[in-house]
Amino acid sequence: MKIHDLITDTETLAAMCKRLAEGEFVAVDTEFMRENTYYPELCLVQIGNEEEAAAVDPLAKGIDLQPLLDLMCDNEDVLKIFHAGGQDVEIVFNLTGKTPFPIFDTQIAMMAISQSEQIGYANLVESWLGITVDKGARFTDWSRRPLTDRQIEYAIGDVTHLATIFPKMLKKLVKTGRGAWLNAEMEKLADPDNYRNDPTLAWRRIRAQGRKPDVLGRLKALAAWREGEAQHKDIPRGRIVRDETLADIASHPPKKQADLAKVRGLSNAWRENDIGKRMMKVLEEAEPLPKDELPDRPKRGAPLGKEGALVADLLKLLLKIRSREIDVASRLLTRSDELEALAAGVRELPILQGWRYDAFGKDALELVEGRTGFAVKDGRLAMTSIGDAPEDAAGDGR
Repeated sequence: MKIHDLITDTETLAAMCKRLAEGEFVAVDTEFMRENTYYPELCLVQIGNEEEAAAVDPLAKGIDLQPLLDLMCDNEDVLKIFHAGGQDVEIVFNLTGKTPFPIFDTQIAMMAISQSEQIGYANLVESWLGITVDKGARFTDWSRRPLTDRQIEYAIGDVTHLATIFPKMLKKLVKTGRGAWLNAEMEKLADPDNYRNDPTLAWRRIRAQGRKPDVLGRLKALAAWREGEAQHKDIPRGRIVRDETLADIASHPPKKQADLAKVRGLSNAWRENDIGKRMMKVLEEAEPLPKDELPDRPKRGAPLGKEGALVADLLKLLLKIRSREIDVASRLLTRSDELEALAAGVRELPILQGWRYDAFGKDALELVEGRTGFAVKDGRLAMTSIGDAPEDAAGDGR
């Protein structure tokens, strides 16, 4: 594999992207800083396939990333390979309003062919290639220039290893026949709606108690206001006000600005500063949340109770057994809250649809409805069918 020098000009970048566009896939990774800014600051992009790889400096004077962004978002003939790529996709979306497509995430794919829940990149490389990744540059300030040769070598390794691992992983997926399992997961990762930053929807990311329209109306207004303040100052939203503080203020709004000094999470300065005045104005103008915007009530069956909780525990045990049997990460199949809903009588669940029903949901439903049970065979737990009891099995004890 040819490793190029750091790309710092548009012409070289365009030439490489043209060559990569002729291949079947391109491995992609980014280095960024987001500790002190509202949007993550893109500091380095690594791209490559089985033949060549390079790091691109987006901070280089005069460089235009458009050839790279076109390859990412407008070329559907080339598969884009990421590992735990959510934040990488977010950066591309922030630059273009589009997401890379088609996309393949090796961390998600590992859940379909092993019991690895969220395997880290270093462990992925170790398991597939037997190579120990140098972690010395993990905490680099990627915005500082010049970058050292070690930093660039470390960064490029992220895509050279991915380019080697992907074909091997693809072969295993084909053998297992589980490629279709991943389609929905990859589409979800590439869905632009996951990355749109609509201030009017920011409140939905904040955990709030209850469904009171007046409280949620204040929370919606406060969250939208905080987004505007953070964008204007270009700082993380938590530097303005933390989520839990916003939720507290929405539930217990202060009557006057001086009361802000009594709110946990705000300093005494809020009692008379300009940002405090702006917050109070937002609270005064907030309107109750319309009924059609209220969050849905969680789908629940009968209260679990002690017996229901035991059934949920049995379902979790079944999940462990099935994950081991078919060598798949349990998280890809379902999660605890869904099992608890199933135990409580809810039936409109993802676990009872599509491939998840075939792989696990069918057995889970039969366990809940008393048609299967646990047995010990050769020292291992396994499922066994439970036939209908004979009519005279329970009666006079003869």
